[in-house]
This record gives sequence, structure tokens and C-alpha cells, in this order.
Amino acid sequence: MQYLKTIYAGITSTFTGMKITSRHLFVKKVTIQYPDQKFTMPERARNRLTLEMSKCNGCNSCVVACPVNCIEIDTVRVSPEDPHQEVHFNGKDRKMWVTRYEIDFAKCCYCGLCVAACPSDAVTHSVEYEYSVYNRDSLLYKFQTLTPEQVKEKERLYAEFKAKEKTVKPTEKGAE
Repeated sequence: MQYLKTIYAGITSTFTGMKITSRHLFVKKVTIQYPDQKFTMPERARNRLTLEMSKCNGCNSCVVACPVNCIEIDTVRVSPEDPHQEVHFNGKDRKMWVTRYEIDFAKCCYCGLCVAACPSDAVTHSVEYEYSVYNRDSLLYKFQTLTPEQVKEKERLYAEFKAKEKTVKPTEKGAE
């Protein structure tokens, strides 16, 4: 008798599975053909970070906010004698040159804290989500726009300015 019950249970479970499968045969497909078709990303998706260097003022607030330390910034103060001084995007004079801005996407957890911390809205999330690479070093993105020669020039100008400032005596400063 147990033998027949086992056969009956096997047949009924097979027909139950076939019933479920046949119900899904005629339903609209939800699978997409991935590289040819892509989902549209939600407006507030947190994908790869982008940086607009013209807006970045080198304040380091994104570095402080990052919980995994994937952002590294080096800055140099703008020297008053700099012939290439520029007005920042907000109409004020630029105070810092960003000589190095790097994000290591191998460490980034896409939390968005750096985006929220940026006072000039220079750091934003993009809709790009495909960036797999074969080499981990390729995930280190460098956003700086200054060439190494320009960086050396900015550092030299600021060092000269500081040296001149030290040679001016405090009494001379007060007289000016």
C-alpha cells in the first residue's frame, strides 16, 4: 500500500509542477537580452562616481565623509602671483588648485556620502554601471586636469610666495 501511495504522490507532484509551468508559458517575458537591451536606471541610482573638476574647490569634505578611504586629494594653495589665476564656477576666486584627485572604485561601496558632503556639487553619481576590468589597477580613476609640469609650477609659485611672506618683518606687515 505504501508503494502505491509513493507512486501517487510522485504523479500528483509532477502534474502540479506541469500546471505551474504551463501557467507561465503564455505570460509576457520579463527577461531581457542583456548586452542588446538594458534596463533604464532609476533617476537616483548610485552607480559610478563622476567629478566635475571645474567645480571642485579642494575642500576635502568628500575625503572626510568616505567611510572606506577610497578618495585621495592633494591640493596647493593659489599664489597671488599666479599668472593663471581663475575665477571659480561660483564667481569667487579659486583658493586651491587640485593637483591630484583619485577614486579607487575597487574600494568604493557607492554609499553616496561623498556626494552629500560636497558643498560645490562637484561629485555626483552617474547612470553608468558597466565597468568590469581584468586588472584591479584599472579601477583607480584619476580626475586631475593639471599636468605634472603645471603642478610643479603651482607648488613653486606658492613656495616662493611663502618665502617672500616670511622675509617680510611683522612691523613691515603692520605698516602696510
